[in-house]
Amino acid sequence: MVAAAASTLAAISAIAAPAASAAPVCGGAGQPTVVAATLPGALEGLTVDARGRAYTTDLVTGRVYRIDAPGAAPVPIATVPSGGGGALTWTPDDKLLVGYGADARSFAGDALRHAGIIELDPDTGAVRPFAAGLSATNGMDVARDGTVYATNDFGNLVGRVYPNGVVQADWATFPSANGAVLGNDDEYLYVSRTFVNPGVSRIPTANPGAPQSLLDLGGADALAAPDGLTLDSLDRPVVPLNTAGQVIRIDAPNQYCVLGGGNPMTSVLTYGRGTTGFSAGRLFGATFTGVVYEIPGGFDPDARTATP
Repeated sequence: MVAAAASTLAAISAIAAPAASAAPVCGGAGQPTVVAATLPGALEGLTVDARGRAYTTDLVTGRVYRIDAPGAAPVPIATVPSGGGGALTWTPDDKLLVGYGADARSFAGDALRHAGIIELDPDTGAVRPFAAGLSATNGMDVARDGTVYATNDFGNLVGRVYPNGVVQADWATFPSANGAVLGNDDEYLYVSRTFVNPGVSRIPTANPGAPQSLLDLGGADALAAPDGLTLDSLDRPVVPLNTAGQVIRIDAPNQYCVLGGGNPMTSVLTYGRGTTGFSAGRLFGATFTGVVYEIPGGFDPDARTATP
């Protein structure tokens, strides 16, 4: 598994770049980021439950960690069954889903269909199978009807798991889709494009063959490696530029501002939940270097985490 994680990190390191071209700081943003936890791993997934507890996955060991509040010691609560801890999300009835197979096999994931999803009880650590046969789970979100979407940044397939459990690994063909977050009405699935034609797009869930680009990165910015994004309360994409060490917000097509910086190798972002701990409205990120941190400039009192 160490070799698997090394392959992922090497792919990003190979395109290491200076900070993205100068962009304005978002209004009210620009404050220093704040470390909330450090872990011995390469973090791939990040989410928060209704009690304000954060969860993250380690790409190296496949462990799932719970962090009860910023500053608390991370607690390993489970290990995914097949390596490569991937994305995290919640079902409409607030059950935690954990992706696996987000490792070096993702390079051949379209053919292998090695990845899948488990359902995890955050308090007991009990797991049960949820879905299998996906290309990867680098990003994942759930619609209000229970449909799950999963992406592969090293492949071309975006998968879909229907409420009846049927897996469609090739729901959409979209090269290097990374992260996955549905808009408030589930009309669009927003994804980053990390390695191929870097930028950000939204895919109509009713017409996956007609994606719409929201950000196209060219020049030196083409090496910024946009990664696991989220949305603010206005459905504006909030995106980590991995190698550039910036977190940006896209306000209009090809127009963005900077919410925070200084944390290279950020793999994923999420908003908090609840009234304590990693609380609602606060924006958090996790890195391939084992850091969970807060971006104060991204605070949005009405923002939601991924489903519910």
